[in-house]
Amino acid sequence: MPLLQIFILATIQGITEFIPISSSGHLILLPEFFDWNDQGLLVDVAVHIGTLFAVIIYFWRDIFKITSSVYHKTFLRRKSTKTDKNFKLLLNLGIATLPIIPAGYIINYYSGDILRSMEVIGWATIVFAIFLLLADKVCMTVRKLDHISYSGALLIGLFQIMALIPGTSRAGITITAARLLGVEKQDAAKFSMLLSIPVIAAAGALKLVDAYTIRDTGIIMDLVEIASLTFIIALATIFIFLRWLKNSGFTPFVVYRLILGGVIILFVYQPYI
Repeated sequence: MPLLQIFILATIQGITEFIPISSSGHLILLPEFFDWNDQGLLVDVAVHIGTLFAVIIYFWRDIFKITSSVYHKTFLRRKSTKTDKNFKLLLNLGIATLPIIPAGYIINYYSGDILRSMEVIGWATIVFAIFLLLADKVCMTVRKLDHISYSGALLIGLFQIMALIPGTSRAGITITAARLLGVEKQDAAKFSMLLSIPVIAAAGALKLVDAYTIRDTGIIMDLVEIASLTFIIALATIFIFLRWLKNSGFTPFVVYRLILGGVIILFVYQPYI
């Protein structure tokens, strides 16, 4: 694989995975616009591993607190406000993850490439950008991360199913759901990023199984390079995005999506105009 293609794929995945502009949509569009062959399952696994390690490294303190809360609650039976909050967050992440597991399996094995069309990506990019804008501007900002209820976590999980449509954006739709619940921007983004850990891990594992059956080992160095570069870019993106949300909102991402979606729709329907 050419070095330029490795750099572009890693950059796009690293930037788009955690901000609300759809990584899957961009990765599908790249071969179309650059006239590349589809990057294949192994490259998909590599970029997912890169983003997975990025979010784990960035939130390692939170992950440690969340996982240790199980030990404190179960074995030490320690009762404290911090332990209760971390344990509740763990349960919420589990609840929010559950709906996408059967939905992802069904779509992965039965939908084929129906949802990977340029037309679907274009309209999803536009429609879900509008949803994000409305949720961000209309809903009140009154709740923190630990204020998300179990029913609220389930709602976010149900919304996350729509991320299986390329162009929707997993980050975008989960942030939209959290904003509808009144969760503050930074906390909505943080919950979305923590929620990405089991989702990315599951998606990567599923693709790894498929890739293993292909037994294609000819691009090992390319995979290491693309995973490493994706990790670096994704880590920087998380850092910048969360700090951006301290004083700014999602409007620039909405504008970008509307422009991108419009360009895609014009490209699709241009022969009929």
